[in-house]
Amino acid sequence: MNSGLLLLAAIGAVMLDRWLGEPRQWHPLVGFGRLAGAIEARWRVENAIPRHGQILGLSAWLLAVVPLSLLALALCRLPWGLGWLASCLCLYFSLGARSLEQHVLAVIHPLEAGDLTTARVSLGRIVSRDTAVLDADGVTRAALETTLENGNDAVFGALFWFALLGGPGAVLFRLANTLDAMWGYKSPRYRNFGWAAARLDDALNWLPARLTALTYALLGNTTQAITSWRHQAHTWDSPNAGPVMASGAGSLGLILGGTASYQGVGEQRPLLGAGRNPIARDLHRGLGLVRKGLTVWLTTGIMAWFASQLI
Repeated sequence: MNSGLLLLAAIGAVMLDRWLGEPRQWHPLVGFGRLAGAIEARWRVENAIPRHGQILGLSAWLLAVVPLSLLALALCRLPWGLGWLASCLCLYFSLGARSLEQHVLAVIHPLEAGDLTTARVSLGRIVSRDTAVLDADGVTRAALETTLENGNDAVFGALFWFALLGGPGAVLFRLANTLDAMWGYKSPRYRNFGWAAARLDDALNWLPARLTALTYALLGNTTQAITSWRHQAHTWDSPNAGPVMASGAGSLGLILGGTASYQGVGEQRPLLGAGRNPIARDLHRGLGLVRKGLTVWLTTGIMAWFASQLI
């Protein structure tokens, strides 16, 4: 598919995501989640030796991701415009910009109304940390962190791989990201089995995360964002979430990180960014970074295409 048609497919997918959001029924990723659960039940072995567990996890990852990515490749090569439509739908199903906004707004609105209980419940749908013990400041900080991180995971990462490999690239990225969310933990259950899912997601996310961090930096306090990225990102456990959140926090002039609880265990995380602690209205600013960044990426793609036509 030529670059012009690929760009039109990207614009179409972003418009579909904006207008329709995620499908409420028969979402492919929901079916994929069930498939991944079935594969895990068959391939994960309790108390396996570390190397054996890692091999089983890699085999399970390949079984879950490769056939569906090849199917996407075959569909995107169909003739008579069907391949273009398949490419557009592959990216649409891989994007989550509208869904991210809806989930974060479901936290913002009760926070602004003083309904902390509902805000905690809504936050618990999009983060893995314990939310029942969070105060309003903790809910706000957690929601902003996941907004910035998922700007990469649910938007810019999929766009990057779509630009590079078309529909199959977006599908590959999204499936890998989903498996990381399901298996990529350091708990006893997934430490070995989920090792491949975590490492492969890190690899696929490395460049998109840094482009996302650069995007955030350009849309706010650029100097502070770059400084936070350079000096703080390496302190974060995740090699990709660190640059994204440090840059985003610096761009917004806010401080993220600090104490968080996971499965009843408190964890003291490094501080990211600079300035003040976030408040509820800053969540709108975080969503604004993602929305503006999406506009910048599409505009850059359009300008690059026009420039290529003049050469």
